[in-house]
Amino acid sequence: MKPLAKPAAGAYGLGMNRFRLFPICFLALVSLALGVPMAGAADWPWWRGPTRDGVAPVEAGQEPPTEFGSGKNVRWATPLPGRAHGSACVVGERVYIATAVETGDGAGQAMVCLDRRTGAIRWQTQVHAGGLTQKINKKASWASGTPACDGERVYINFLNGDAVHTTALDLEGRIVWQTRLTNYVEHQGYGSSPAIHGPLVIVSADNKAGGVVAGLDRKTGAFVWKVDRPKLPNYASPVVLTAAGREQLFLTGADKVSSHDPMTGKVLWEIAGATTECVTTTPTDGARIFTSGGYPKNHVAAVAADGSGRVVWELKERVYVPSMLIRGGHLFAVLDSGVAACWDSATGAEKWKARLGGNYSGSPTMAGDLIYVGSESGTVYVFKASTAGLEVVAENPVGGEIYSTPSICGGEIFLRVADYQGETRSETLYCFGK
Repeated sequence: MKPLAKPAAGAYGLGMNRFRLFPICFLALVSLALGVPMAGAADWPWWRGPTRDGVAPVEAGQEPPTEFGSGKNVRWATPLPGRAHGSACVVGERVYIATAVETGDGAGQAMVCLDRRTGAIRWQTQVHAGGLTQKINKKASWASGTPACDGERVYINFLNGDAVHTTALDLEGRIVWQTRLTNYVEHQGYGSSPAIHGPLVIVSADNKAGGVVAGLDRKTGAFVWKVDRPKLPNYASPVVLTAAGREQLFLTGADKVSSHDPMTGKVLWEIAGATTECVTTTPTDGARIFTSGGYPKNHVAAVAADGSGRVVWELKERVYVPSMLIRGGHLFAVLDSGVAACWDSATGAEKWKARLGGNYSGSPTMAGDLIYVGSESGTVYVFKASTAGLEVVAENPVGGEIYSTPSICGGEIFLRVADYQGETRSETLYCFGK
């Protein structure tokens, strides 16, 4: 396996002391031996970024801009075909993004690769021709997942026809393998993104026909393990995090919170504690994970990650679609309705809650002490990750509509934006940078 861009020592706060560098060098060797891809501060290799928590590593001198759009700090803007809500995956000098064309001769789902420096399209591969046959929610899309890249292949999930498929492409856009995960009966749509862990790509497809969460061999697409899920609609993506002293694969929704061994699929613990339909990807503060949902009830909850079955605290807040962020023992969220909030992660005590503006389907991304989030009406707000209150640093109108999440790495912001001319809708992938 070709490792991803090598992390700079400064990204870990280790300086250049060779003795202090030894642990990270040792971990790098172990990662390579186990086939675990490494990501540096210049990469955003999968959904929720290199640390899987929506936090962008920021190196000195490579801070992303706070003001952009309308000709300011725009490095490039590339029109994208079709309509989609998935975010960009950035590895090395390439940017990968999924899209779907809903009508016409080219109808189907595709992967697009762009040059990171210029925005030029390097290749575009149709993964599925046609197959957009089920009825989805008007706020959903046929390409709402974010690709994952391990430095050798790019992985993407699509609902097509009556099933969900995971597809692997090589870095030149050739399809390497495609695996049918499960039959799928659509309720609102599908948007689960693949997660890479060791030799596996971990995927899920909860739905009313009975879903699965599975570990596929990254090289072949063969099932290494597969666990059946309830016959309930749900939209969350699986995520591997270190919590309560061990690596755990978390999946929320379908009326429960589940923890699995990511290498075997074995259930480590499972409790009733989430709503039926969840969209967000859970973060952790090391001791607790945080779930949220919006149907049949609104909830934000902290669940002990040690398998004790404890729901530590719960709030009746509607954080249904945008995923949450953790910083310094505090949980930051942008509610669907445009209210931003901060809670103590240990107790759920409210630090502050204030109106940001707009409605939200994309998730916030944190870079340093700043949080970036795009509203459905096309404005990216930048505010401080502060416990003192809402402090908006910038409001950036960048288009007519945003349903995707900013991917931030190497001082750059990659964001899919839509515009309208009358009834005609078009999409653009922007790269913003100083």
